[in-house]
Amino acid sequence: MAKNTQKEAAASKTALAQNPHAVREPRENNLEMAIGHEVRAYRKKLGITVTDLAAATDMSVGMLSKIENGNISPSLSTLQALSKALGVPLTAFFRRFEEPRTAIFVKAGEGVNIERRGTRAGHQYSLLGHIDNNSSGVTVEPYLITLTTESDVFPTFQHEGMEFLYMLAGEVVYRHADTLYSMQPGDSLFFDADAPHGPEELVKLPARYLSIISYPQKANHE
Repeated sequence: MAKNTQKEAAASKTALAQNPHAVREPRENNLEMAIGHEVRAYRKKLGITVTDLAAATDMSVGMLSKIENGNISPSLSTLQALSKALGVPLTAFFRRFEEPRTAIFVKAGEGVNIERRGTRAGHQYSLLGHIDNNSSGVTVEPYLITLTTESDVFPTFQHEGMEFLYMLAGEVVYRHADTLYSMQPGDSLFFDADAPHGPEELVKLPARYLSIISYPQKANHE
């Protein structure tokens, strides 16, 4: 039986796209500063200069500099011109000023039991939280999955996105594509969920593990 043969040496050389301990600048309390910050950020993202953007919006370089520095309050027509030139919705300029941040707290045992494909095989799914329309562009579904003596093997899940499993109790042999993984408490498995996957053998029950699925918000996820 194959075990998780993750290439640790190669993984250690791969730099992550972002620092999980990085601290972002706080949201601006001043509306003008917030708008200016967004205008500058979108301009730099396009790789254009203040002069370029000024020409595209038919305003002076001095005026644009004052907007980016938060020294003046731009009119609606000015914001519309900037929106068109930068290729972003007008509301994007207010994101830093008023965008809410949401957190979901679930007490032990209070997850929402829901129906999914594996439910018919005796798999209990407890959804631990869900946030719609978040700023990341990614939907994340964290589940606590429980398997008992009434559960069947069901190794045919297949859907868009990525999935992360973390074994909490019991023991199962989990299949991903053509590979089998013997999972015991403390073991984890991270994989492309587009390949067939699911429990192949229930070795020690009851078994409980976390399943965290992520996929683009615009994807039509089953």
